[in-house]
Amino acid sequence: MPTYKAPVEDALFLINDVFHLERYGNLPGFAEATSDTIEAILREAAKLSEEVLTPLNRVGDVEGCTRRDDGSVTTPKGFKDAYGRIVEGGWIGMSVPEEFGGQGLPATVTVMMNEFFCSANMAFAMYPGLTQGAIAALLTHASEELKKTYLPKMTQGTWTGTMNLTEPHCGTDLGLLRTKAVKQADGSYKITGTKIFISAGEHDLSENIIHLVLARIEGAPAGTKGISLFVVPKFLLDGEKLGVRNAVACGSIEEKMGIHGNATCVMNYDGATGWLVGEENRGLNAMFTMMNEARLGVGVQGLAMGEVAYQNAATYAKERLQGRSISGVKYKDKPADPIIVHPDVRRALLTMRSINEAGRALVYWTALMGDVAHRSDNVKDRQAADDHMGLLTPVIKSVLTDGGFQNTVLAQQIYGGHGYIAEHGVEQFVRDARIAMIYEGANGIQALDLVGRKLAKDGGRAVMAFFNEVQAYLKERAGSDAMNVYLKPLGVSLAHLQQATMWFMNNAMAKPDNAGAGATDYLNMFGLVALGYMWARMAEAALEKADDPRMKGKLVTARFFAERMLPETAAQLARIEAGAGSLMELADEAF
Repeated sequence: MPTYKAPVEDALFLINDVFHLERYGNLPGFAEATSDTIEAILREAAKLSEEVLTPLNRVGDVEGCTRRDDGSVTTPKGFKDAYGRIVEGGWIGMSVPEEFGGQGLPATVTVMMNEFFCSANMAFAMYPGLTQGAIAALLTHASEELKKTYLPKMTQGTWTGTMNLTEPHCGTDLGLLRTKAVKQADGSYKITGTKIFISAGEHDLSENIIHLVLARIEGAPAGTKGISLFVVPKFLLDGEKLGVRNAVACGSIEEKMGIHGNATCVMNYDGATGWLVGEENRGLNAMFTMMNEARLGVGVQGLAMGEVAYQNAATYAKERLQGRSISGVKYKDKPADPIIVHPDVRRALLTMRSINEAGRALVYWTALMGDVAHRSDNVKDRQAADDHMGLLTPVIKSVLTDGGFQNTVLAQQIYGGHGYIAEHGVEQFVRDARIAMIYEGANGIQALDLVGRKLAKDGGRAVMAFFNEVQAYLKERAGSDAMNVYLKPLGVSLAHLQQATMWFMNNAMAKPDNAGAGATDYLNMFGLVALGYMWARMAEAALEKADDPRMKGKLVTARFFAERMLPETAAQLARIEAGAGSLMELADEAF
């Protein structure tokens, strides 16, 4: 059975030594989030993850969720009790404003905690995670009446939340959406339609499920301009108590590759009563609040799966005896050397570790910018932080989910044949991690979003700010001999990224297919540069504690990333500058 130990020490290193959380003390909620407080929270989250959620991961995969004849859904054995622990501990509402029953702590703390939960049991962690996304959308866009009605119970966790976008005929292209909303005399709406792939759409963990549903009001414009967002509860309210069942039901549970412990449902709305969130025909604007939360959360899922896969692969590599080292016997007292002595096994392990540690830093950095964007009273700081979020969200979602899946496959390869057998648990990591590359906008869509929208937005303000920050960092430390091993490769890769950006500017306007052809390579290049920047910052902090053996490990891993991972940007640049010619030349029927 797989094991998991939450990386508390790595988390504390990042917030204390790399990002210096004390510098954000002027923001609401940060004064209470002292280093000691955060450490206490993380250690409790680690304990819950390791002792309660991890043992249920295999249970959820084997049992899955069961739909009854009445449309109700039963979650796997142990999930309901574990969810009760989540509610009891106040984990869901940790960062929600106190007026709605939350603790008002920085959202960054919630992101840190969510990584632990996802590594321990990704399918389970989706239930509270989706509720947090729904809370974020309601906080930003709902009326005061709707907030008072739904947020306290959702913050507490006794009610959960979902997002309902996808329909059988439309996924990414929401302009094709058919679910309709008919306005009633009392101001409510009747919602009718079918939604698919709805995570946590029906279950037995909470008293009520609050669905956020995209629908088109009768007479609304066609396309995305005519979409509105509605809150549709599973149970209607009778005063402050639960009333009758609403006309929304789970038609079936999707049979899927992984995350079996989460109920992924087909949801049927048959004249269900709902209430408008925000303005008519502005539903996508509201839903994107939840989508951005979800995309960052999915990036965390990729990181989390990569971390638990690495931990188990590293343990196995140190225990599995097989052959002898090509440079001579290393363990003379054993019949064979453990496979950790082989360079190719170390290549795989260091690849996994270098992506995980830099990915965690990138997530924390971006989560902190999210807190600045939502909490700062400085307009300029809020704008810069919001630019950062918009630019880095597709990068984090795509690069960390690609990397997370790659890491689970590398772990499976280290296990060899045992990695293909269910009892060792690694093949579940592969199956569970795969969905993160697909949902909340497939990674190819994230690449198009970055190249097609984010680069040019506001005259390129966000991307230029990123370039300027990394360039300034490199320039200020150019005279440091100890840092050169990390800075020089980063500088080369940054130059590749800037060259690719200019190439798009010169070649994509007249021929948009050039942008589409190079989008994925560009996003991955951006990700490597961002991860390389994180490694430089971590290395700088580690050099201050060079006597600590853990810091030596970070410095070696940082050098591995600089030497073995960053050079990939040269190949990515070559592919981008090749353009769309060979990609688009064949006629459709030739495929």
